[in-house]
Amino acid sequence: MSTKEKVIEKVKIDELLNNESVIVLYNDDVNTFDHVIETLARVCNHEPLQAEQCAMLVHYKGKCDVKTGGYKELIPMCSALLDAGLSAEIE
Repeated sequence: MSTKEKVIEKVKIDELLNNESVIVLYNDDVNTFDHVIETLARVCNHEPLQAEQCAMLVHYKGKCDVKTGGYKELIPMCSALLDAGLSAEIE
């Protein structure tokens, strides 16, 4: 006879916040490629080529992961992208 055991793991909020998160940028029909590229370079510290590649991926795929890091670190970056008129969220 086997015994099934359930394990409930308690996770502290700080542990959740320190895991890797990602900013996802979504396509829209409003912003120009130049605006997206300049904003990614300024906010996410992308090199121009990296920012251009992300802009192309967003255009053709509908979304692109543009920055990874700790949740707390990504909050101001995501806010800056949103303030610039881009569509983004942290996942």
